[in-house]
Amino acid sequence: MNFEKAFGADIRTVGKGDREGRPTHMVRASRTYPTSQADLWTAITEKQRIERWFGNVSGNFQSGGRFSIENNADGDITSCDPPHTLAITWEFGGNISWVKVTIQNVENGSLLTLEHELPADKENEAHWNKYGPGATGVGWELAMLGLDGHIQMKGKSVIEAGQEWAEGEEGKSRLRSWSEAWGKAHAEDGTPKKIAMETASRTADFYTGEG
Repeated sequence: MNFEKAFGADIRTVGKGDREGRPTHMVRASRTYPTSQADLWTAITEKQRIERWFGNVSGNFQSGGRFSIENNADGDITSCDPPHTLAITWEFGGNISWVKVTIQNVENGSLLTLEHELPADKENEAHWNKYGPGATGVGWELAMLGLDGHIQMKGKSVIEAGQEWAEGEEGKSRLRSWSEAWGKAHAEDGTPKKIAMETASRTADFYTGEG
């Protein structure tokens, strides 16, 4: 897989939400894939395919089921409407957040939109204030890149190639540009630009291991 022209999301937005009367942060990323809605759906929901671009998974992959991603998150599948919408809880580091993925047919393929909703409570605000939306957004952009590589390679595994790319100079440069883009999206949501870009810089340092 050639990641020379690697890119993450087409669209990045940051916003505020509400879940059961409690405030949340909304991080959204969208990207168009050159494949059918049905193919993209199986790529994100079938165990054999997920393990070729994201990581090892186990569980019951249907609505009401529970999943586990090795060395990552666990969660419940709260809604599953093939091949349109998937909603899950994201349980990581003792915290629970919510992820929703939608897939739409568009003129040049299929548009995938991922929305990650994070609680804006006292326990999580320290992390948000330090890293902003980029901590969540850049991580998902890496996943989006891996998914694109998997589709381009006709279903083959791209995990090792993606890891090698992310650790190289080209990958680190791209990670910094993604972090900066999330900083700009953060500022567009109303956060003072200086603060937003400072969080973006810390996110870039985290993902590249530099700084």
